Amino acid sequence: MNIGIIGLGLIGGSLGLDFRAQGYKVLGVSRQQPTCDIAVQKGVVDESSINLELLATADLIFICTPIHLIVPTLEKLTPYLKTEAIVTDVGSVKGAIVDNCSQLWPNFVGSHPMAGKTEQGINAAQSGLFVNTPYLITPLESTPNCAVEILTEIVRKLGCKIYYSSPEEHDRAVAWISHLPVMISTSLIQACGKEQDSNIRQLAENLASSGFRDTSRVGAGNPELGLMMAKYNRQALLISLKNYRQNLDQIIDYITGEKWQEIEEILISSHQYRANFLQSK
Repeated sequence: MNIGIIGLGLIGGSLGLDFRAQGYKVLGVSRQQPTCDIAVQKGVVDESSINLELLATADLIFICTPIHLIVPTLEKLTPYLKTEAIVTDVGSVKGAIVDNCSQLWPNFVGSHPMAGKTEQGINAAQSGLFVNTPYLITPLESTPNCAVEILTEIVRKLGCKIYYSSPEEHDRAVAWISHLPVMISTSLIQACGKEQDSNIRQLAENLASSGFRDTSRVGAGNPELGLMMAKYNRQALLISLKNYRQNLDQIIDYITGEKWQEIEEILISSHQYRANFLQSK
């Protein structure tokens, strides 16, 4: 089987390394020739090009571009595809992408490998990035079962944990555990940066340690990805943000009213829920 990858950044590059290690021929496409050259040099792909026609012999293609480029990329790709070729994507939003891409190509299967790190680009690619991480596959009722089965068989070899859901269920769930944390973390960073007393702000920066580092990490990630989360998962993200705001307002009211027992109950409940949440994984 020949595997094609469009977009040779962290995710696309890491997929290439793993698939080549398993003996698949990997064909890579990037918008920039230097990225193509690095991908070949690093052993990420067997062949690379800035032209989509390189993928004319590919059996399974992963579109690893930014979210807003997934649908336009598939539109440009379809003239070169074999009739039986399967196409998937790795976008963190599924509803709009799956709906549009499935109309462009019947063998399209939406998916989302939930793995990553702060570093981006081809030089950040690493083997084993997907081991023990969730990989969500989001077919429609009209998606051919054989395409889902083949994609499942291939990505299982990455060592990931495979889950299935509808695109809408994916977007609602990911809004809570991925997109909402990005916005909360961003708000934390902005709030700290807007402390008006420069001495206090400088002292806070000097004292910042693991607590601030952990809670601010996702807010300091790829700005383009954060924007695409907000733009393409707007409805689900707004629901989660409004719910979060209600909980924050409740905490503010409890502290204002010196309702320490209620605060303690929230803290105990959160402690237990997080433990159960992570244990379920």
